[in-house]
Amino acid sequence: MKKYASAAVLVAAAALALSGCGAAPTDSSTNTASTGSSTAASNSTDFLACMVSDAGGFDDKSFNQSGAAGLEQAVTDLGITTKLVESDDGSDFAPNLTSLKAQNCGLTVTVGFNLSDATKAMAEANPDIKYAIVDDAAIELPNVKSLVFKTSDASFLAGYAAAAYSKTGTVATFGGMNIPTVTIFMDGFVDGVARYNEDFSKDVKVLGWDKASQNGTFTGDFDDLSKGQNTATSFIDQGADVIMPVAGPVGGGAAVAAQSHDGVAIIWVDTDGYVSAPEYKDLFLTSVVKEIPVAVYDTVKATVDGQFSADPYIGTLANEGVGIAPFHDYEDQISQEVKDKLDQLKADIADGTLEVTSISDPAA
Repeated sequence: MKKYASAAVLVAAAALALSGCGAAPTDSSTNTASTGSSTAASNSTDFLACMVSDAGGFDDKSFNQSGAAGLEQAVTDLGITTKLVESDDGSDFAPNLTSLKAQNCGLTVTVGFNLSDATKAMAEANPDIKYAIVDDAAIELPNVKSLVFKTSDASFLAGYAAAAYSKTGTVATFGGMNIPTVTIFMDGFVDGVARYNEDFSKDVKVLGWDKASQNGTFTGDFDDLSKGQNTATSFIDQGADVIMPVAGPVGGGAAVAAQSHDGVAIIWVDTDGYVSAPEYKDLFLTSVVKEIPVAVYDTVKATVDGQFSADPYIGTLANEGVGIAPFHDYEDQISQEVKDKLDQLKADIADGTLEVTSISDPAA
């Protein structure tokens, strides 16, 4: 069943835009909860940008919310109108896209790998409608633009930092679903821990993911926080003191588990969790950030300007499409030696001196 995003959700998305896309919307922007649309009062245009979320909705503190932030910034800067439709589960994807077909959307953005089949089917059936999809590069159609991210690079840095922080010598990661846009984080994380062990002659262990076999721990969805809490608790019981959940809202369950165990830190993904989930900010060692708001905003702007292209966007360390967030409250707990190592590793990855690989990396 389709659900339109409320004004409260769009306000939350605008807060994310502060870090991802520039300034937040001003008071000249108004939101209409009854229709889920947002329209700027000045610099207006007839362009309508639409968006369909994955399960979890636009207040997930993760990738759906990031996508909405990109649209909200476009409202402020470009004067467009937006319509956002939430999905409760996979059965909503096709009906939600069908509902938007009649809205005359200038661009429809679908958020998440799980919407690939529905997006492809709709785009094939409607070649005159322009689409963009976040986190999937499998659709090769002239009216579909892929917005993908080489998060293995940034996750490598996060894994390195996790190993450096760990007091127990055990860290962990788990996913919401076993899909490429999840496992790419886990691959990079494992390799980052391995590189730290090599550099410092340590033996920090990773629970939850075996890169070689591509097997690991998954909760099975992005919705049930209790699964995230139970999974994280199990890892903590096995000695893990840093956990990276790659599970959207389910990651909040891991944060709840960490709150009841002293010394356990969380690495967030997609957004800077310190900003997007401030209720857990004292737990976040860092975050693996995907600049989804920037990618969405730039795609909307290009389409408004008549320059839509189906050429994929790939966010990397080199173009600052991915990165790791500041250590925030943990700044004093990471040594300057490790910070210097991270800076050098980032530079080496960006210029190609060091290659981080995952079978789930987007094709260049």
